[in-house]
Amino acid sequence: MFRFVFSPTWRQHCSLCWLLVGLLSGAVAHAQITPNWEVGAGLGGMLYKGDLAPGLAPGNIRPAGNLLVRYNVSQPFTVRINLGLGQIAGRDSRFDDPFQQARNLAFKTNIREVNVLMEYNFLNFSSLRKVKNWTPYAFGGLGLFTFKTNPQNPGYQRKSLFNFPLGVGIKYEFKRPWSVGLEYGTRFSGSDYLDNFGPNTFGGTNKLLNGNPDSKDTYTYIGLTLTYRFYRITCPE
Repeated sequence: MFRFVFSPTWRQHCSLCWLLVGLLSGAVAHAQITPNWEVGAGLGGMLYKGDLAPGLAPGNIRPAGNLLVRYNVSQPFTVRINLGLGQIAGRDSRFDDPFQQARNLAFKTNIREVNVLMEYNFLNFSSLRKVKNWTPYAFGGLGLFTFKTNPQNPGYQRKSLFNFPLGVGIKYEFKRPWSVGLEYGTRFSGSDYLDNFGPNTFGGTNKLLNGNPDSKDTYTYIGLTLTYRFYRITCPE
């Protein structure tokens, strides 16, 4: 004859199930949600500033876009790789300065860039589900960009130079894990020839045919971004 030593009833089954549910709920509640990685894309415009545009003229805005990957090192700090593509342009005739009106030069060229940036979040961009995540941030870093010195001349080669991005932005997680952001960042090139026009472009002593030796060319990217955060659950030891 066989005798069952333990034969649980349906009440005991229910009690055991509730115990397991309670243990699992506690484990999930104490788990750390760590959103380390983000990917995204953006659309906006590039705006040149230099000899042919001493100020930021809205008429010089040209379309641009970017792809990005973020790694959240800690709560305030983020490392970001940014790939950008766009165009910059300038035209003397857009300004009322008589000197520029007499010179009447213009240019446009395509820009390709890759940047490594460090971002600092001013507010706590929390990973909790019911928290409204948003924060302004500042960023800076180092980049490499290419441009063609004279797009109208097929004989000119594309050049590569370093740039130093610096800017600010704001991001908002409108529906987890999706976030939208607005960013404004200037790339300092250290060159005076992004517009194919500098202090010694034509030589000679005619100041009308030479650029300002005391200014360097820059370009600014203004754009909207959409990013996706990869949330993962790390159980405690």
